[in-house]
Amino acid sequence: MGRIRVLVVDDSAVIRQLLTELLGRDPEIEVVGTAADPLLAREKIKRLNPDVLTLDVEMPRMDGLAFLENIMRLRPMPVVMVSTLTGRGADTTLQALALGAVDVISKPRLGEQRLEEYAEELAAKVKAAARARVQSPLRCGGARPPAAPPRRPVPRGDRIIAIGASAGGTEAIREVLEQMPADSPPVVLTQHIPGGFSRAFAERLDRHSPLVVREAEDGELIVPGHAYLPPGDRHLRVVREGGRWRCRIDDGPRVNRHRPSVDVLFHSLAEAAGAKTVAAILTGMGDDGARGLLELRQAGAATLVQDEATAVVGGMPGAAVRLGAAQEILPLERIPARLLELASV
Repeated sequence: MGRIRVLVVDDSAVIRQLLTELLGRDPEIEVVGTAADPLLAREKIKRLNPDVLTLDVEMPRMDGLAFLENIMRLRPMPVVMVSTLTGRGADTTLQALALGAVDVISKPRLGEQRLEEYAEELAAKVKAAARARVQSPLRCGGARPPAAPPRRPVPRGDRIIAIGASAGGTEAIREVLEQMPADSPPVVLTQHIPGGFSRAFAERLDRHSPLVVREAEDGELIVPGHAYLPPGDRHLRVVREGGRWRCRIDDGPRVNRHRPSVDVLFHSLAEAAGAKTVAAILTGMGDDGARGLLELRQAGAATLVQDEATAVVGGMPGAAVRLGAAQEILPLERIPARLLELASV
């Protein structure tokens, strides 16, 4: 396979030039063109036939979401959203991921960020997108009604469900939580997402799930019927205190280049909950969570991963399978019911 051909779409000439330069540092990536707005981008997509599109969320002449919806309907292709960290930008970006964008990265903040680290993250997301299974645009901001929860055994009160995901995970987690009943065992989550988007993500999940979904607070008691996400750019751990589980939030070092890290969450659960845990790794790039899932399995937990056919990016589930960490490999639509079944054993 030759170099990955990228078209950069952004209304800022400075950002277009910077993204082109940063992507050009990777020998596996070639920026074949840039466009200042969606109408120009549409013509260049036809002419240049790129493998991946980086797309600004808010642009002139055509709304970025409308352009993305057109792309996914007429010429589905991998798209990485490049978003501002404003509240409006976060909401729009989550809608873009629902429309089929593979991943999101914040816009580079000149003078506030080490560009070497940003370039590495950007290149990794573009490479993962090039290998992604592009989703159809049928899901638009949760327009579908939530699926009815399956008939299920009553879950035990001493179980905890843990889920980790990365690229493609915002929609995969939504689909899982939509089918979790209001009396579900507690759910702890780690999703790789830029820090400025975490609150909007938690609020979106809360709207679409019978569970109460919230950003976790340090020391907060973990109770049934609730799902907990780490706040932006923080690790979430679970600790056992006085016979109860509590959230621990910290800004410790990045693990596997991520904060929050799935491995951090899973390692803590192996110590705090062990065999009382039911854990799953969903779609995502890289291998974060694989070693933690193996530790959980060795501690007696039930472990499963999303299958390659339904994962947008199969990196994280595949890494767990190769380590022998996964007891079961299931399509996404079967995971919610199986998590509940395992939590009732």
